[in-house]
Amino acid sequence: MWVLKHLLANKLTMEYIRDLIRDVPDFPKKGIIFKDITPVLSDIKALRMSVKEMASPFMNLDIDVVVGIESRGFIFGVPIADILGASFVPVRKPGKLPSKTERITYDLEYGTDSLEIHQDSIKKNQSVLIVDDLLATGGTAEATCKLVSKLEGKIIGFAILIELSFLKGRKRLKQYNVHSLVKY
Repeated sequence: MWVLKHLLANKLTMEYIRDLIRDVPDFPKKGIIFKDITPVLSDIKALRMSVKEMASPFMNLDIDVVVGIESRGFIFGVPIADILGASFVPVRKPGKLPSKTERITYDLEYGTDSLEIHQDSIKKNQSVLIVDDLLATGGTAEATCKLVSKLEGKIIGFAILIELSFLKGRKRLKQYNVHSLVKY
């Protein structure tokens, strides 16, 4: 009975969060439907539920470090780190971190992008959870994995608010536990 109640509560939570995410057509460019999470952020109940549900599968996995991908990964990453009793490490665009960094450049659909992480932010064999708001093609997530691996961190999984399943980003992360709350 408890399991059934838990599953129903979880389904209702996901529907509540999903109903708040709004579509913004043609943003940031024509043909793209942007998934806007600001209504979730402005609803404290939804924000708390999102953070709790994103952290939940990793509660007993002894996570040492939560890595948040710029910039919305910071919003969810810090409270998830708090729940898990872990430190928080930001992955940022180039030139934003003040100390020595590792950098990776990766391909986008139309060009390249780069990310950086502080060289001293993850110690060898620390257990790492990577957090972001959206998983699309998986390029940014895969690049973040490479940065964490350069620092010899052990990636335990991903906590994602929204997954655009039709873009198949999960395939690039197939060796990891990818937990997403809302799928499109």
